Amino acid sequence: MSRAFYHGLLILSSFPLATAAEIDLPLCDCDGDGVWSIDSIRNWQKVSDFLIAAAYFSIPLELLYFVTCSNLFPFKWILFQFSAFIVLCGLTHLLNVFTYKPHSFLLVLALTISKFLTAVVSFLTAITLLTLIPQLLKVKLRENFLRRKARELDREVGLMKRQEEASWHVRMLTQEIRKSLDKHTILYTTLVELSKTLQLQNCAVWMPNENELEMNLTHELNGRRGSSDLDAVSIPVDDPDVAHVKKRDGVEILDPESMLGRASSGMVGGSGAVAAIRMPMLKVSDFKGGTPEVLQACYGILVLVLPKNDTRVWSHHELELIEVVADQVAVALSHAAVLEESHMIRDKLVEQNKVLLQARQNVMMASEAWNLFRKIMNQGIRSPIHSILGLLSIMQQGNLTPEQRLIVNTMAKTGGVVSALINDTLEINSEHFTLEMKPFQLQPLIKEAACIARCLCDGRGFGFGFQVENKLLDQVIGDERRILHVLLHIIGGLLNGSNGGCMTLRVWSDSELEDLRDQRWVWKSKFSNVNSCVKFEMAIRRSLCSNSSSSVQHDRKQNGEGFDTGFFSFGMCKKLVQLMQGNICIIPSCHGRPECVTLLLRLPLQPPMPISDLEGPLGRRHRSSSSLLEGLQVLLVDDDGINRKVTHKLLEKLGCCVSPLSTGAECLSSIGTSGAQFQLVILDLNMPMMNGYEVATKVRDMRTGCRPLIVALTASTEEHVWERCVKSGMNGLIRKPVLLPELERELLRALTT
Repeated sequence: MSRAFYHGLLILSSFPLATAAEIDLPLCDCDGDGVWSIDSIRNWQKVSDFLIAAAYFSIPLELLYFVTCSNLFPFKWILFQFSAFIVLCGLTHLLNVFTYKPHSFLLVLALTISKFLTAVVSFLTAITLLTLIPQLLKVKLRENFLRRKARELDREVGLMKRQEEASWHVRMLTQEIRKSLDKHTILYTTLVELSKTLQLQNCAVWMPNENELEMNLTHELNGRRGSSDLDAVSIPVDDPDVAHVKKRDGVEILDPESMLGRASSGMVGGSGAVAAIRMPMLKVSDFKGGTPEVLQACYGILVLVLPKNDTRVWSHHELELIEVVADQVAVALSHAAVLEESHMIRDKLVEQNKVLLQARQNVMMASEAWNLFRKIMNQGIRSPIHSILGLLSIMQQGNLTPEQRLIVNTMAKTGGVVSALINDTLEINSEHFTLEMKPFQLQPLIKEAACIARCLCDGRGFGFGFQVENKLLDQVIGDERRILHVLLHIIGGLLNGSNGGCMTLRVWSDSELEDLRDQRWVWKSKFSNVNSCVKFEMAIRRSLCSNSSSSVQHDRKQNGEGFDTGFFSFGMCKKLVQLMQGNICIIPSCHGRPECVTLLLRLPLQPPMPISDLEGPLGRRHRSSSSLLEGLQVLLVDDDGINRKVTHKLLEKLGCCVSPLSTGAECLSSIGTSGAQFQLVILDLNMPMMNGYEVATKVRDMRTGCRPLIVALTASTEEHVWERCVKSGMNGLIRKPVLLPELERELLRALTT
């Protein structure tokens, strides 16, 4: 629109030029003398044209200087047009100075060319201005745009200054908050610094109680109340303002007359604007041996109150400052909570460490006591028992009267039971029992147990009754010593738990169990035909009342579970019976003591063998043993002097030439000096300084070929002993007590393998 206006103005300016030529103006009278004479007018025109020419020639020089010195002006080419236009105009006026007097044709021609060029350049400049004006207007728009951007930049700079000021306050508050890791100190420091920075009337902190049903006023800037009064101020959690603040992340403006605003104002007369924000409170679980687990977060509320007469409202940067400070306080409180929890964990760890150290000390003391007990049992009881059993095995091979043989056999049986009991006692911690399954005769075992039981009953003033089935099978397979051990153990426990009465021992076979009318003792397990099920019942019979009371109570104490039997190592006996696929049932008396014990054993039957097969190998073994063991050079190494002497006697009984030694070093020295003189070395595995495994390894490195053979001697019943013996290069293993038949059989096996 402005472009059309300028075009119309240019056209209208040409009308006076056209009309001036058509209108007849009156001619002036300039022939007289005076100021307005022809000569004076011409002089004035000369001066004017000269000054105009001088001005026109100076203006282009100034424009050229500006163009050359400025690189910012975007329209340099239009300046060059204006310079040319002005120069030509000045040239025209300069030539007009010389036309007021008679002049030559050359001057007229120059003036004409100058005017023509001036007309052309002025016309081109006018046309150029028509196209330049819109661009200049755009420059004006850009200028306005830049001014608007400058104003926006000023506002942003002001905002940045305010933010920088707020960040300075936040840094100051953060530094004050982080000076302590105590929760109360952090909160009070926050209240004081916020009050100084924002000029508050009051500042309060509300925390949830233990069940999170109420918000309690825990910290307040103005001390208008005591600590007891602070604890009494509370607001329900379901209050609308409290619930609204907890649900929002930012600052919430509250009504000064709201419950939360009035309770946080600190004055009775009212307050100004109130702002509130939630603060997440970190909670960790109790330490239970691992990393504390973060529980569901709860929130506290920070309330800020402006003075009553202050017309201020909460500004944007103040609200941002409150949000940042609340976040910093939440972080500091979380650090304080973690530190407090870490202190609690450290205290618990210290206590647990003390308990562990005490438990470790107790375990070490118990281990030392157990090792001392094993040492005393081994040296004081087991070794003498083993020596006695070895000597009894020699006596059994001699010429004895039937009465003497019965006594010796009974002593050997009893010693075997005692030895097995001692072994089980010393290895009770391993909870691993092994059975020595071999054929034996069941009826002699029962008679022997009955004989021992009768002796025990007579010695304590008890009566004794014995009943056994005539059709009881005799040839069975099992651990004879452990069965006798369990029977005597149960009988002794019953006698120890009673003050008087009659001991009865009854034995049934598998076929008679189906005919029993007392269905409480019938076992539901069905055994195969190749096994014999034998039942032992041992009971203390008293009066009729005692028997009836015991029968009433027996159903509650099946298998002895949860029942204090009063037996030493009853659990061990039960495990042994279960290994033999049997079970134990205990019936207590009315006084809570065991009155009747039923033992059920499942024993495999021994397959029948021809007499020729039994006697043939036995006779051949006796004939071969005399030839293989007669004159055999044996080196016996045992640190126990009594056992060494007994073993020495046993080997001499077999016809061996024995060289007894007490240490492994003496053994190695003897083998090194004698060369291949010894054909067999018997090593005790539990020697001091150098045990049997080390000695066997060195002997194996010293020997040439396969001689001397090495046989181990040990009182341990563990199964892995033989594996270690094989790795050490030993050829056999003899377990204590060393008996003549077992010794002969193991030596023959080692020599013939």
